[in-house]
Amino acid sequence: MGRKKHPIYAVVATDERNPRDGKYIEDLGRYYAVDEPVRVELQRDRILYWLSQGAQPTDTVRSIFSRHGLMLAANLRRKGKSEAEVEEAVQAFLTQRADKQPRKRTVADQRRDALALERQEASKREVENAKARAEAEAKAEAEADAARRMAAEERLRQKEAAAAEAKAAQEAANAAQAGAETPAEAAPAADAAAEAPAETPAADEPAAGETNAS
Repeated sequence: MGRKKHPIYAVVATDERNPRDGKYIEDLGRYYAVDEPVRVELQRDRILYWLSQGAQPTDTVRSIFSRHGLMLAANLRRKGKSEAEVEEAVQAFLTQRADKQPRKRTVADQRRDALALERQEASKREVENAKARAEAEAKAEAEADAARRMAAEERLRQKEAAAAEAKAAQEAANAAQAGAETPAEAAPAADAAAEAPAETPAADEPAAGETNAS
């Protein structure tokens, strides 16, 4: 049954003398061995009926029946347990087995985990990229601040140098102007000193004349 690479097995009641795929008495269910998770469809009441009639399942079928509590139910019925007791015992068995048996990972589980991991990696990369961008922006801003400070300091140095140069030029101009004004004021005094000896003999001449007359 089924199709290529996807077989479906039939669970049937048959005479042991019949060939494996030959005529059977009753169809009791299906076993989907390659599904994820494995699926089993069983007619529980009819299987318990045939077991009560002495039917002997093959090893594979017995394993399937045991996993689903059918062999336990058949044994409890043979011991005379009531249906309520049988059902309670089977449910307890199935619950205990489910708790102990790890859940098999299906293709869907693997795909979901892969997508979750991919989203996690993408989120991690986004965080790293955001951090890198923030660091680059902070570095660029720090470099820009440093450049602005250097430019401001350079402008201040240039302004101070220009002010100092202008002050020096002004002082030099003032000194030159002061040096030019001082000789012009000293010239009249020198002229007066030069003229004084010429006036003294003129004053002495009459006295000499008077001496000679006596």
